[in-house]
Amino acid sequence: MRLFLTFAMVAPMASFGTLAVGERRDGGDRPARSAVLGLIGACLGLEREDDAAQAALARDYGLAVLCHAPGRLLTDYHTAQTAPARRNWRPATRARELADAPGELATILSRRDYRMGSWHLGAVWARADQPRWALADLRAALRAPVFAPSLGRKSCPPGLPLAPELAEAEHAAAALLARHDNGPESRLRARYGLFRDQVTGQGSKADTLIMLDAADVGEQGGGHAVMRREMRRDQPLSRTRWQFGLREEALLVCPKGAGA
Repeated sequence: MRLFLTFAMVAPMASFGTLAVGERRDGGDRPARSAVLGLIGACLGLEREDDAAQAALARDYGLAVLCHAPGRLLTDYHTAQTAPARRNWRPATRARELADAPGELATILSRRDYRMGSWHLGAVWARADQPRWALADLRAALRAPVFAPSLGRKSCPPGLPLAPELAEAEHAAAALLARHDNGPESRLRARYGLFRDQVTGQGSKADTLIMLDAADVGEQGGGHAVMRREMRRDQPLSRTRWQFGLREEALLVCPKGAGA
């Protein structure tokens, strides 16, 4: 048996960014590894400039995500002011950037994707023998965050508590399926049944998807079938320079009732 930290990532509106260049800001249908680690880092109170702490968070922990529902796609169109690029000019804030370029501002049309009714669960385990933070420390941080947690953007706060819990399980898939069946958010009911099914529009016969590193499938996948593998650029390399490395992710299909 192994110890896991599970938590909920549920929001009426979420935005999980992918590669973004220029005016088009696509959003993924599930959280990136960098987004989940960023959520944990915010709860811990880590600054982007703290390279050692950010590196430890990216290196010392494994991550798996259960997708109950990706959410319905919502595309937002809006205008934004931009200042011209200048060599060796790095304003500290956007307000400073705009104030330093009077008469030179331009307007662009920006398009960003959001997800309505996003419902995911996360499971974290320690890879290192002596990680920088014990799982109990991460649980305490998620219970009492230093910085306000968000699901992708600051405008997307969680709709339900993160509700971190420590649990022993044979592998990450089992820990997530048990949380899906018995977690605090799974018991919330509305007028016509389970709250999670009504909010997300998911039927009770839907299979469950679990995402994790392809290298972890043998140890943490619980023997569930791999639906596909994808390359994602979401392994944090430098938060200050906003650099991310490639990671191979596997999507597992867990039939309904697999966690029972």
